[in-house]
Formats: sequence, structure tokens, C-alpha cells
Amino acid sequence: MTTQAQLHCLCLLTLYLTTGYGQEGKFSGPLKPMEFSIFEGQEPSQPIFQFKANPPAVTFKLTGETDGIFQIQSDGLLYHNKSLDRETRAVHRLQVSALDAQGNTVEGPVPVTIEVKDINDNRPVFLQQHYEGSVRQNSRPGKPFIYVNATDLDDPATLNGQLIYQIIMQLPKVNNVMYFQINNQTGGISLTPQGSQELDPLKNPSYKLLVSVEDMGGLSEHSFTDSVHVDITVKENIWKPPEPVEIEENSTEPYPIKITQVQWNDPGALYSLVDKENSPRFPFSIDQKGDIYVTQPLDREEKDAYVFYAVARDEQGKSLSIPLKIQVKVKDINDNPPTCPSPVTVLEVQENEQIGSSIGTLTAHDMDEQDTINSVLEYRIVDQTPKVPQDGLFLVQEFSGILQLVVQSLRKWDTPQYNLTIEVSDRDFKTLCFVQINVIDINDQIPIFEKSDYGNLTFPEDTAVGSVILTIQATDADEPHTGSSKILYRITQGDSEGRLEIETDPQTNTGYVKLKKPLDFETVAIHNIVVQAENPEPLVPGVQYNASSSTTFRLTVTDVNEAPQFFQQVSEAKVSEAVAKGTKVGNMTAKDPEGLDVSYSLRGDKRGWLRIDPATGEIFSVALLDREAESLYRVQVVATEVGGSYLSSTAQFHLTLTDVNDNPPRLVKEYTGLFFCYPPKAPGSLIFEATDDDELTFRGRHFTFSLGSESLQKDWEVSKINGTHARLSTKHTGFEERVYNIPIRIGDGGRPPLERTVSLPVTFCKCVENRCFQPAARMPGIPPVGMAVGILLATFLVIGIILAVMFFRMKRDKGQHNAESAQASETKALRN
Repeated sequence: MTTQAQLHCLCLLTLYLTTGYGQEGKFSGPLKPMEFSIFEGQEPSQPIFQFKANPPAVTFKLTGETDGIFQIQSDGLLYHNKSLDRETRAVHRLQVSALDAQGNTVEGPVPVTIEVKDINDNRPVFLQQHYEGSVRQNSRPGKPFIYVNATDLDDPATLNGQLIYQIIMQLPKVNNVMYFQINNQTGGISLTPQGSQELDPLKNPSYKLLVSVEDMGGLSEHSFTDSVHVDITVKENIWKPPEPVEIEENSTEPYPIKITQVQWNDPGALYSLVDKENSPRFPFSIDQKGDIYVTQPLDREEKDAYVFYAVARDEQGKSLSIPLKIQVKVKDINDNPPTCPSPVTVLEVQENEQIGSSIGTLTAHDMDEQDTINSVLEYRIVDQTPKVPQDGLFLVQEFSGILQLVVQSLRKWDTPQYNLTIEVSDRDFKTLCFVQINVIDINDQIPIFEKSDYGNLTFPEDTAVGSVILTIQATDADEPHTGSSKILYRITQGDSEGRLEIETDPQTNTGYVKLKKPLDFETVAIHNIVVQAENPEPLVPGVQYNASSSTTFRLTVTDVNEAPQFFQQVSEAKVSEAVAKGTKVGNMTAKDPEGLDVSYSLRGDKRGWLRIDPATGEIFSVALLDREAESLYRVQVVATEVGGSYLSSTAQFHLTLTDVNDNPPRLVKEYTGLFFCYPPKAPGSLIFEATDDDELTFRGRHFTFSLGSESLQKDWEVSKINGTHARLSTKHTGFEERVYNIPIRIGDGGRPPLERTVSLPVTFCKCVENRCFQPAARMPGIPPVGMAVGILLATFLVIGIILAVMFFRMKRDKGQHNAESAQASETKALRN
């Protein structure tokens, strides 16, 4: 190969490697199907591939979609002589053939496919120069109401053809709030949540948007853009709740009846009704035009109003906006007659009532709507029984139902009862109601005691509370079992301390005088009691209580020897547990009702901490007190009268001990199982807890922890975790397999500060499954193995000797028995 040919091949190789043409890194090869990718816009006269053919092929021929751009030289070099344009043709399909000297095809044709790869050489362009749209106020945010679209001739499968939309400007921009948003992929323009709430055609009926589109996905500073104006008109929201509807009850028109209508801002909405009251009967429906119907007759007396909601949804069932409130009022008709409050209305009138006095009211009811003509009632008396002393004694007010006396006052001896028939009517219905009027006696008689003086009564001062000490009786001539004849007894003199009370038998008016509080000879020995008898009903004018309505008796209280009485049953005191012996800690005193001297003593002083002055009742400490032993110390104080019957009484003395810092810290428990595995692989730590027996304050405990010996600081370390816990840590791993007793100094920081040094036993031992393993030591009292074997052999030897002796004796006894038997036989024979 010549030098010039070598240079040509080298140039081709350089060109192929630079542009990336060809397959598998080759720039020449045999005639076979090939595919190439070439970026559009490349300089012309660029080689593509060098085809080679075997003799007798001497030249090549190119056919197909060359478009005058692709050529092949006779030596097989395929190249393009013009720049490629993907937007004109994205793929060129060529055929290459190898020809002999006569122009005959000896190889091929083979297909050669050239893909023109895209570059960003086209700017996006909106399909319209201007867009117009409209939107309803309160439309659902995020739902597009207009789309803007742009195209880009570049390859949409590459970034060159990927378009991004955005809103550049909104005019006007109220309070710097964007009311509109755009889907950057689809170009759909919708309302923002703020726009859905705040758009108002009365304030701003139109808006102008400047929308841009950018290719390269908006990711390159070399991208192309285009912009367009969008004019938006804001329309009034027609999705509004309708005015409240009024429907006449029990209508006879054919059902369903249209009563109102709702409409969504855009067509295609799906409507439904929601009854949030969950009524057992819901007589309403809605069609897909938004027309709302009542489907059956309504009854106002069953339900006078309905509140439900209309909902608009899209095709996917998603709610388009908030539901609308529908209000329906059921209009009343007069379809209910008046009703009486009860089968018979019972009223009472005193026999001395004046003409014009109100006796009572008959209140009838009507189920029709109140405060309408349908429920206005009129009253009229149609009959009076009996008609004595004459007819027409009563009047009923026409519209209020108030009954009055109109002729004369009534007398009970004429008749004790009147029965009236009263007609109650509304506009269309009439009802008869019945009234019974009872004439009641007036309180014109006063109570009169059967005795004006009940004499002298004598009772000891220890008479039980609740005891009846006297029965009194007064009578009243008014009608029995009425407020005019009922008698109440009241003590008016002689019982300023309220020791007595009087209960009245409601059937007989008998009065029972009882002890309400204990009698006290020392306070008052003689009571001169005056009792007044009265009626709960007031007397009629001109009648007054007099001396006949009062009585007297004399109550003498006899003395009873009583035990001393403490001024308080429980006395409480508080002292520090550190008070010195002989300190006064309290005082309790009692008084003897008979004036005798009192002696004091203690009972229940189980710890021997206190003594009491027998004459004054002052209580002193006689020993050191200990709050930790007993923080609330309870004893009984006994007061005994001196002389007389030596009666006594007891009271409680409670002594609360306040804490002082008199207990040094200690470990919260006995730590016997602390260990580290031997040999230790790394330094370790153990946690322990301290406490003390003093009172826990609101700040809690705040102990200090340190090693009890400075010599241990090279091996051990103590660090505080909190006020009660600390950590004991090793500083290295060079410990022996044994028990270490580590002294720990614990201080409490109290007043005065106290500290204690405790010992923590820590064992270094071999571990099995993270547990300390120690061979069992010989327990005290158990012999070693050799001694145990010796003892066992000796035991067996003793048992053997005993068995041998027993065997020998049994054998000897048997020989003697045989000899005696033989001798007996000889003797028997001789005798025979």
C-alpha cells in the first residue's frame, strides 16, 4: 500500500472515530446490510462507510431514498454531500450493489438504513396567537377550564421536543396572589385554591395571563421558548343554594312535584341528595338536570321542616364543590281539632273569693302551627252543674281560657263542687272540655289547745336525743285535712338554744315534743316553754290567733355526773424529729361539767416518746424522736375527774415529725451477683443504686459517688448517672479471677451532709452462656470422698457382724430344742 493510500485510510479512520459513524467501531467492511446514525446539520461531504467487494466487482451503485444527498464512489466510499434534516426525512432507506466492469450486479443490493438523529434546531410554537377562556367563580381548584398547546418539530422522544409550560405573568395580581396555575406538561390552566375562594366577577371580571412554553424540558440554558396571551373571563358562580322552599302539607296535587332547582357551573355534573338528619322517611329526589322534587305528601305535625344537601360530582364520583343546603318548610293547614289538657281539669276556689277573682285557666291545645289562624282557640261555657244558687256563676275569657267568678262568692254548704262544660273551637273544629271546680273552706277558725298549761316535767340531763318528753294537742274547726285545719307547733319562748323540737301527726294534729339537742344542767336547769299553734294557710282578714292558740310547760333538768369534756377531740402538732428531750410538743385540756379538777394521762405511747403533765395537759418529749420509725405518732390523752366517780374521757393527739438529715446513704439492696467474665476482653461497667431513709423532697435525691480508696483509681472508676444511680467501670483488662471488694463513698449533700462507705463485691469468673460459672465448693459438714468411702465400709462391716451373731444364736437355739425333744421322747417311752 502506498503512503498516500495509507494517509487516506488514516484520515477516514480519524473521521469515523470523531463522528461515531459505523458499527462496532469499524469504518470499512464487506458489502452487507448496515445501519448508521447521523446527527442532522453536519457539514456536507462527510464519509459514512467504505464498502469492499470481491472481484469481479469493480464499482458500486447506490439507489433508494438518496434525496440527492447520499452518494457512493466507485471504490465503495458512502458519504453525504449536503447537511441532513431530520424534520425533512428522519430515516433514509438505501440499497448498495456491487457491479462488474459490464455494469452487471454481482453482489447485492443490500439495504443500508441511515437514521438522522435530532438536534434542537426548532423552537416551540403555540398553535394559536391568542387564547380566550372563561371560568366560574368558586370552581374546583386544579380542574382545567382551558388548554394552551404548542408544537415543536424536533424529536418528541428527546429533550429537544419535550415542552414545559408556565405562567409568566397574571394581570391583575391582587395582593401578590396567583389565582391561576398551569399543568406544565399538558398546558391545562386551572384555579389555585386561593383563586377558587377569592375570584369575584364583581371586583375583577377579567384577567390576562402571559404563558410561555420552553423546549429541552426547561433543563438547558440553550433551549427555545415561545409565549402567548390568554384572556380569561370570570363568570358568576351559579352553584348556589336556592331560596328556602315552603310546601303546603297534605297537598292533593299529583307527585312528584318540582319544588326548586340547582345547577353546576358546567354541563355533565351528576347530582344527588344527602339527608344528614337520617330521617326515617326522606320524601325528596333530584334528577340529572338538577331539578328537586317532593315525592309524597308532607305532614307538618310529623315534621315541620327538612334540611338536606344537594351534591354535584364528576364522572369519577368526585365532589365538584361543597354541597348546597336545601331548606324546606312545611306550610300548615287547619287539619287538627283542639284537644283538652286532660279528661277533667280540676280547679279550687275558696268560699270567700270576691266577684271577678280568677279561679284558674283551661289551656287547650291545637297541633296546628302556633301563632297562625289555624291554632287560634276560642272558649265558651255551654253548661254549669248544679245551677245553685243560680246558673251563670262563672265566666270564661274568650281567647285566654281564664275562668272567673261573676255573680257572687261561693258557699261550700250550697254545694262543694261545680262541673262546667266548655266548648273550645278553632276556625273549623269544635271540642268539648270538662272542668271540675271544688269549693274549699276558708281559714276562719284558729287552733285551740286542749290545755293551757301542761305542768312540770323533770328529766335528767343525759336523756337521749330524740326522746319524746311531752305530747300536746290542739284542734281546729276548719275543714279537715286542708291547709286551714292543719296545725304546726312552734316554740316561742324558753328554748333559745334550740334543744327542743315538735313534730305534728298529719292525721290527728297531735304534737310530740322531742329532744333535738342534749340537755345541760350546768347551762340551763329550768326551761319555761311557751308553744304557739298555727295554720300553714293564712287566716282570713279579721281573724287573729289569741291565747287559746298557745300553751306552756315547765322543764326541769336534773344534774348527772359527767365525764370531763375535751375542748377538741383531735389535736394536731408538728415538730422536728431532732428536738431535744423535754421539749414541749403540744397541749390538750378538758373541763369537768361539775367543776371538778382534771388529771391527764397518756394511752398508746408504744414507743415511750412522750409524757404529759397530769395537771396542765402539756405534752413533752422524753426520748429522741425518729421520723423514719414513725412519721405520724398517735396517742390518746385521757382526762379523769379528780374525786367524784373518777369518770374519764379520751381524745386523740397526733404528732407529725418533720425530717432532718440524720440517715447516711446506703445501697438500695445487697449486691451479691455482680460479675465480669474472665478473662475480660475489654473494660466493662456495672450499675448500682443508692438510697437513704430520710424523707424524699420534691427535688428528689442527689447523691455523690466516689471510690473509697485512692489506690483503686488506676483500676476502677465511678461515674454518676443521676441522683440515685452510678456506674462502676474497669479501666483495663488485667484482673485476676477472684472477688474484688470495691469501697464506694456515697454522700447525700444534706444539712448536715452525711456520707457512708459501702462495699461492692465484684467477681471475675469464667462464664458459660454469659453466666458466671464457679465449681461447687465442699459444703461445711460434708466429708471428703475418702472419708465417705471409709465410713461406708465400716457401716457394711458392722451390719455383717450383727447378722453373723444373729445367725449363730439361731443355730444354737435350734440345737437345744432338738435335744430337749429327744429327751422328752425317752422319758415318755420309759413311762410307757
